[in-house]
Amino acid sequence: MSTDLMFKNISPEVLEQTKLMKVLVVDDSRTLRRLLIRELNNVGITNITEAGDGNEALEKVRAESFDLMLLDMEMPELDGLGVLNIVKSDPALSYLPVIVVSGAEQFEKTVECIQIGAEDYLPKPFDPVLLRARVFSSLEKKRLRDLDREHIALLQHEKELLNIEQMKTEKLMLNILPKPIAERLKKGEKNISGSYPEVTILFSDLVGFTKMSSTKSPADLVKLLNDLFTRFDKRAEELGLEKIKTIGDAYMAVGGLPIPRSDHAIIAADMALGMYQDLTEFNQANGGELKMRIGLNTGPVVAGVIGFTKFSYDLWGNTVNTASRMESTSAIGRVQITPATAEALTGHFILEERELIECKGLGPILTSFLVSRI
Repeated sequence: MSTDLMFKNISPEVLEQTKLMKVLVVDDSRTLRRLLIRELNNVGITNITEAGDGNEALEKVRAESFDLMLLDMEMPELDGLGVLNIVKSDPALSYLPVIVVSGAEQFEKTVECIQIGAEDYLPKPFDPVLLRARVFSSLEKKRLRDLDREHIALLQHEKELLNIEQMKTEKLMLNILPKPIAERLKKGEKNISGSYPEVTILFSDLVGFTKMSSTKSPADLVKLLNDLFTRFDKRAEELGLEKIKTIGDAYMAVGGLPIPRSDHAIIAADMALGMYQDLTEFNQANGGELKMRIGLNTGPVVAGVIGFTKFSYDLWGNTVNTASRMESTSAIGRVQITPATAEALTGHFILEERELIECKGLGPILTSFLVSRI
């Protein structure tokens, strides 16, 4: 048969792949190996390796990769069936397509080889046209399997990238929202809100920050503020408070939500006293002279998520307003608390009763200063 006729129905892509195809011919007869190699050369396959027995074949497939193995069934020591069993049971080798070459008397073994995983078979004496058909069929199947593997690998890679992005999104969400609220949002809940009968709210405000900001570059100012608020964030996390937000140089946190706890006032008081310690260390580290006022109040609030493209978890109610007034009317360097908070802290902290303080919109309130732990 002419070469032109032989390649008539083969696509240029497959022919190009054929030139790159790497084939292992395994037969204990050098004459038969030569015949197979010659026929492979006739169909454009020139990258061919020989093995004279089954053991040599296994050594070669373990040492390098092949696109196809033509495997003789009848060989001394380790026959073709034995080689095929080893190849197909080894995950590192099972990818290799195998065409078994067998005589008519070995039909049962040939069937067994196909069951084990041989790609195809070639009867002896082999016909060049049939050889060509078997080889190109195996090549096409391997090409499709390789494409599937590449597609699966690509999908896996995209999945990993998606997981990474999802982790980043979840981490960002946890930086904005309390974890229980973030979990509800991820599940598709909308209009997330709740009433909390008793929490303790903390407001703080820096004194001297405006003066400092006039002497610092924007980058340095943000860096310093981030340093201080990071210290506050770590303390809040350790104590179990939920940071709500920062507004300029003001810091807001709450104890007792979104997971209610009975010691909300105590952890809020510990937070307030600890923030002065953080501020002292910050000033020492940065040569600063910042001061601070803090206010606490205890009572009921409504909390929920607002926003569509930018989520925000916030609190509403008179308790919030009163806590803000406690901060704004506090003395510099002190923690001012309402009677409700003072009652919750009695027996745990030393308190210093202050006086009636006129709070805008709330009237006079008998406040106290938080001094220290008992």
